[in-house]
Amino acid sequence: MKYYIFFVIKSAFFDLLKNKIRAFLTTLGIVIGVASVVLLLAFGLGLKNYIAQQFNNLGTNLVFVLPGQVFNRSGGFSSLRSSVSFDERDYLNLKKAKYAQAVVPIFQKSSIIKAQGKEETGSLYGTTEEIFMTRNLNPQIGEVLKKSDGEKRAKVAVLGPEIAKKLFGQEDLALNQKIRIEDQTFKVIGVLQAKGGGFGGPNLDTFVYVPFQTIFNITGKKDFNTFLLKAQSENSIEDLKNQIKKIMLKRYKEDDFSVADSKEILSTIQSIFSVLNLALVGIGAISLIVGGIGIMNIMYVSVTERTREIGIRRALGALEKDILLQFLAESVLLSLIGGLIGLIISFIVIFFVRIFFPASIDAFSIILALTVSSAIGVFFGVFPARKAAKLSPIEAIRYE
Repeated sequence: MKYYIFFVIKSAFFDLLKNKIRAFLTTLGIVIGVASVVLLLAFGLGLKNYIAQQFNNLGTNLVFVLPGQVFNRSGGFSSLRSSVSFDERDYLNLKKAKYAQAVVPIFQKSSIIKAQGKEETGSLYGTTEEIFMTRNLNPQIGEVLKKSDGEKRAKVAVLGPEIAKKLFGQEDLALNQKIRIEDQTFKVIGVLQAKGGGFGGPNLDTFVYVPFQTIFNITGKKDFNTFLLKAQSENSIEDLKNQIKKIMLKRYKEDDFSVADSKEILSTIQSIFSVLNLALVGIGAISLIVGGIGIMNIMYVSVTERTREIGIRRALGALEKDILLQFLAESVLLSLIGGLIGLIISFIVIFFVRIFFPASIDAFSIILALTVSSAIGVFFGVFPARKAAKLSPIEAIRYE
């Protein structure tokens, strides 16, 4: 039996070699389809890994307190926002949470940062010294904010490396320089190490960190956008979330705020990207269907061209199943060759893309590509193969 199968495959391969150009053009749709699907899956997987890495880099065991309902009933992000504003009283109340290792208030707004005749847009971040420990932010040069800076309402700032480089040419030149924010002069006391971001999240390298007390004193506003709490351990995250809810419900209604840990937010973001990636894969799969139709058309042409050959083979004793397997093998071989070429192209593309982005091809993508391409060969090849197998030997020999 194995020799028979080997003979069928060998025969199909040499039959395809007789029309190399036609075979190549026929597989082109499969090549494009497989490459599109595999690459989109690879980019989707890379995006998930990238976002997860960014979240891990920005701290663990984190819990966020946000105004309004962040999540809707289906588990996605809600478009509804509350008019509630958090204040220092909320901050002091949350500091009483016994499961919290750190409580960080955050006032954030987009601002124009000026220095040495240059202007750059950055995120002004009014907060406390605990933000650096909580977010795993370390100084590249200089130092970070201290508790005394907030108590004194000091006009000092810590810059992200990207905003520092844009304003001063290079990071180390920013130290001890003056910058203008909200028409006030601040002294740069440190520049942080690069953290990246900006793809699926904020770019922390463009942030400017100042004591929130200083910002409140300048702007007159005394409210926070959010609170960031660090749980004592992973096991205490749920206890901390429950405690936060009890504290906040003393002042607000349940719909006025949301409490979410970093894993919840990460899971929601990844699920949204998964749906988008699935839709893109579906669009890419259209190329596979088009390629399959192309194979079916060419196989029908091949059956017509080789009608006399089929008749002779039937006259010499070939059974219907032999003719069926012959043409089906050619169809599957065309699809598999196209699938393998598409897979090779995908590996080459990912090899270069990985220099800039952590895209990766997993075993699932490889199995899916080869399985789908084989299935397309069978599905679109079986119709012309059956037509060939059903031909009458006498009529086929007479065919001109």
